[in-house]
Amino acid sequence: MPSQEIKDKYELVVGLEVHVQLLTNSKMYAADSTEFGNLPNTNISVITLGHPGTLPKVNKRAVEFAMKLGLACNSEITRTNIFARKNYFYPDLPKGYQLTQDKNPICVGGYVPVTLEKSGEKREVELTRIHMEEDAGKSMHLAGEVDTLVDYNRAGVPLLEIVTEPCIKTSEEAYQFMAEIRKLVRYLEICDGNMEEGSMRCDANISIRLKGEKELGKKVEVKNMNSFRNVARAIEHEFDRQVDMLENKENIVSETRTFDATTGLTASMRTKEDLNDYRYFPEPDLSPVVISEEWLEGIKVSMPSLPRELHQRFVDEFGLPEYDANVLTDTKEIALYFEELCSETKNYKAASNWMMGPVKSYLNELTLHIADFPVKPKHLASLIALIDEGKVNFSVASQKIYPEMIKDASQSPLEIAQKLNLIQESDEGSLKPIIESVLEENQAKVAEYKSGKKGLMGMFMGQVMKRSKGKADPKVATKILTQLLEE
Repeated sequence: MPSQEIKDKYELVVGLEVHVQLLTNSKMYAADSTEFGNLPNTNISVITLGHPGTLPKVNKRAVEFAMKLGLACNSEITRTNIFARKNYFYPDLPKGYQLTQDKNPICVGGYVPVTLEKSGEKREVELTRIHMEEDAGKSMHLAGEVDTLVDYNRAGVPLLEIVTEPCIKTSEEAYQFMAEIRKLVRYLEICDGNMEEGSMRCDANISIRLKGEKELGKKVEVKNMNSFRNVARAIEHEFDRQVDMLENKENIVSETRTFDATTGLTASMRTKEDLNDYRYFPEPDLSPVVISEEWLEGIKVSMPSLPRELHQRFVDEFGLPEYDANVLTDTKEIALYFEELCSETKNYKAASNWMMGPVKSYLNELTLHIADFPVKPKHLASLIALIDEGKVNFSVASQKIYPEMIKDASQSPLEIAQKLNLIQESDEGSLKPIIESVLEENQAKVAEYKSGKKGLMGMFMGQVMKRSKGKADPKVATKILTQLLEE
């Protein structure tokens, strides 16, 4: 591994190609099902199998999903979309070619804002394009077998390919870009973003150059990465490997490499030509798809609030710290629940603390989705109000009232507090006799307190809370204690 001093001479340049599999019920150019996990070769038809005389038809929903992602990524939407044949041999695409977009992708340019966790720096990762295409099937090589098994279920499933400019400078930036894309597609409900199941995949084009140079170095494409962390690890390894090669006067070969998550190393799969000749030509069996202004406007109106918009609102309108806003906008459902909660209470920070504390703990412990959370935002807001009004303290609310709300969501927090006799005693006339009796029974400690041991206040408060069965309002009790002890 090269030293940091040597690595500091070089600049990393990365471009990502992210494929997202769309949540449509049928394939990109056929009516076959896209359901994951079905028996091999059951989601197929004569169109998928490329039988002579069959004609493809564009999936309208997939086009709408592409428009949504383009709008979310600040891209220009191409009005006339022509499809192309990519004549590259896929053993698991029976047609022998892939239907994709070449010269005129549906989304041109754009950017995705990212925030780097370590420095807090905000950057915009520039996009080259987003285009529509179809997925290939799946080849399986069983250990010890010489034959290859092919499952065509995935062949033809709609994909969007998101291509960035070669503008990513660090592995962390690549990681955050991937996280932001997954968040976007989940908010838009166009892809589940599950890298483990292959519904979101990433290839990284990695090169290095001496700092100050303008010309890009020879790029190496790394495939087969099934997590954000592995994308970052592959980039870090490739940077070190390529720096070592240049320092040793070796030529970097433009090639495709695979990443081994066990070792953290990349290995050569095949060399790449300077220009891949896919022999693109317009698909003769598909008419151009023309996007009218009315269609595009309808998609714009249907766009949900995006994570960055909610994040900004949570910071600006609700006054939350950046950390809270990041956590609460990580998933769309949590963000929307919080937004509804804040329509019921003005104590936004308390609402955030409840969401990031007790609520998320409950969901994580039982591996539940927020849709399965029994407590409605209105009732959680009522619990926050009980604390704000001094009727219960947070400890009682979280340990005694909140669990009862989960057991029976029909009960209001006030009803539970009254039923369990938990309403906090804040009347000075009722609390003073209790506090006086505690001090009377601990005369020695009172003397120590008056001689300077102010830390005994906690002991006195503990006795008061025990005597009042936890119902004494801590603020009022502390005030009375202080007055009596200072007399």
